[in-house]
Amino acid sequence: MKLKKAERELVRQKYGGHCAYCGVVLVDNKWHEDHLDPIIRQLDKPTERPENHNLANMMPACAPCNLSKGRQTLEGWRDWIAGHVNSLNKYHPIYRLSKAYGLIAETGAPVVFYFEKVKA
Repeated sequence: MKLKKAERELVRQKYGGHCAYCGVVLVDNKWHEDHLDPIIRQLDKPTERPENHNLANMMPACAPCNLSKGRQTLEGWRDWIAGHVNSLNKYHPIYRLSKAYGLIAETGAPVVFYFEKVKA
């Protein structure tokens, strides 16, 4: 189901025109509607969890956040993002070098999404 123009604008304004996840300002039509609780679409198979396709479950998302989240749950995506630091340390020498020169400071802070900060 494609959203009507007015519905799409309602989703965009849900967090004041910001990406619900990272908080970047969404401009023009270069943003996505994301299903907070995912639906799963596959070729040649029926859509799984079609009940999740509703306006209350739609979040405004920048393209990088929506593509990164994919069909993960919010908590699964949160864990996946947090796990990147370990991967960077293990497999990326330029990351380790940048950290050694003080250009990167790992904080160990939890992943908190923009909509969680605004809602609080």
